[in-house]
This record gives sequence, structure tokens and C-alpha cells, in this order.
Amino acid sequence: MYRLIGTSLLLLLLLTACSQEEQSPSVEEQPNNSGEQSQEGQADNADQQNVIAENLNVPWSIEKVDDTFYLTERPGNIVEIENGQLERQMVELKKEIATAAEAGLLGFVLDPEFTETNQAYAYYTYKDDSGQFNRIVTLRLDDNTWTEENVLLDKIPSGAYHHGGRLKIGPDNKLYATAGDASEPNIAQKIESLGGKILRLNLDGSIPEDNPFEGSYVYSLGHRNPQGLTWSEDGTLYASEHGNSANDEINLIEAGKNYGWPIVEGVEQQEELVSPLFTSGADTTWAPSGISYHDGNLYVAALRGSALLQFNLETGEQRQIISDLGRIRDVMIEGNELYLITNNTDGRGNPENADDMLYQIQLSEMN
Repeated sequence: MYRLIGTSLLLLLLLTACSQEEQSPSVEEQPNNSGEQSQEGQADNADQQNVIAENLNVPWSIEKVDDTFYLTERPGNIVEIENGQLERQMVELKKEIATAAEAGLLGFVLDPEFTETNQAYAYYTYKDDSGQFNRIVTLRLDDNTWTEENVLLDKIPSGAYHHGGRLKIGPDNKLYATAGDASEPNIAQKIESLGGKILRLNLDGSIPEDNPFEGSYVYSLGHRNPQGLTWSEDGTLYASEHGNSANDEINLIEAGKNYGWPIVEGVEQQEELVSPLFTSGADTTWAPSGISYHDGNLYVAALRGSALLQFNLETGEQRQIISDLGRIRDVMIEGNELYLITNNTDGRGNPENADDMLYQIQLSEMN
């Protein structure tokens, strides 16, 4: 009898310990609760989706020039898709890509003169004898191989989670990057740290003279894990950001402003800290990643939300417009065409045959 009680108690303690060890600070790691969301206008739009490419391996970023797509895959490849043909191109980097959760070859953006220069910019996580970090580099395409040429910015904090990773070239021809807090929330409030920030660089890697903090790449601070950047036609910058278990945010970004993490989150307010335009609230998680602007609306890829979300900047309304594809990592809009990539093969989704995929959807058919 005593042996049975003792064994049961030991088993209970072991299960409790295992449960505590498996808890993660990353909202991407936690179970999907999208079924609890109560948003109006949910739609599957299955008949409007055109599959451009399939069998992708944890894709992260979408880029396009003319009719050719370039997608990064976290394990370290770039996929070229042209005329329906997929070619997985080798990427030769100077550092070994880290295999930590959420890490890898992440952000990617083509040079404005790519058709002449064959150059692009990339953000990736690496690990060496000095530790684990993120860096921003230039890549050059030659004979179907991308080669790292120059390091523009190095030693961006990395950790078990929260690497940020989005790269975009703004209307001011500057390179913007999102950097996560590397699972160390306090660094998001430290100007001297690159973690928990949105960063702004000249295309040659130097610090722009008009950055808000002299001699610093920091453009805005107080971010937890931002993963999306986009601009409206008037040059306003918007960003998407992962909250802590919930309280995901869509923010209007201004130079030098503090967005509060970890002091406040979601609807919490404090003087001199900027509140989000939209938040998922304390009971719902979107896990927002890529974001794109079109005609007064923000379109946001949601991982745990398993949806493409639409936010109307004028009315404040929000809705799901795609909800049958699973985890969505990035979204790009060109003209009336919306492109998105799924992320069901990242170890946290439920991949089906031919996942992951690149889809094309007509914006006019979603309104």
C-alpha cells in the first residue's frame, strides 16, 4: 500500500517537472488556440487560392522580381520559382546556421537594382565559439549559388527564442531589420543593445545620420519579437509583434519611440510608451509574422492564429480572410495579387501532403 502511494507520488512529481520544463517563453511554441477566436468575417476562400509552389521546407520570406520569386528556407536554402518551375539554390555563408528554435536563414530582400547587381540582403542566425547571434549580410547570386560577401551588421542578440529576422528596404532606401529580445526581455529597453529593436541601416551597412539616436542603428525600442514590416503609400511604417503568450501587437512605428516591452504590453499604458494600434488581447494569440499594406488595410500572416488577418486602419475593424491553410509566415502584395507562404513544416503545425506552399490570391475576390 505504501509502496503504491509512494510510486504514484513519484510519478506525479515527475510529470509536473516535465510539464514545467516543456513550457516555453515563445508564443510560437505553444498550442494553437485559434479556435477560441471570435472574429467576424472568417472565410476559407479555398476556391480563390492558386498554388504557385509546393513542397517547400520551412519557408520564411517572399521576394519577387518581374515574374520570378525568391523564398528563403530556414535550413539555409533560397528557392527560385520561375514559370512554375522550382529550383532550390545553394547558399554559401561564412558562418554555420544555428539550429535553435525559430532560428536559421530568415529575412531576405533583393537589392533595388537586383537585375543588374544580382545582390540581395539576408538576416540569419549562426553559432560559433563566441556564442549564438544574428547578422545582416549581402549575398550575390552567381550560377545558381548565393554567396555571402559583406557583413553589414553582426552580433545582433540571439538566444533560445525571439530572433526577429524581418528585412525590408523602406521608401527612404534604407534597410530596416526587426530584432527580437533573444529571450532576455530587459535588453529591449537598453539603447546600447541591438536586441528588442527595429534597426535602420544604410545599404552599405553604415549608420544613417538621421537615425534618432546618435551613432546607433536603433530606430525604435521596446519590442519583444517583431517579425513584420510594411509602409503605407504616405511612408508610414507599421510592424507586427509577438506578445508574451497573448497580447500580440500591430504598431505604428515612429523614429525614437519606445513600444513598452517588457514594462507594458497589450492595452496597458504608461506615459511616454506607445500603445499598439491593434492587439489580440490577453486571451487570444495571433503570433503575427509578415505584414503588407494595401489600400488602407494591413494584411498580417498569423502563425498560431492559422489565418491571414485584415486590419482596416480607418475603421479599426479586423477580420480573418483566409483560415484554411494552417500556419502562415509571410505575405506580400503586388498590384491586385496577394502572395502568402504557409509554415506547417516548422515542427509546430500539422503538415499535409505537399506542404509548405506558396499561394496567389486575388485581393478583389477577398473583399
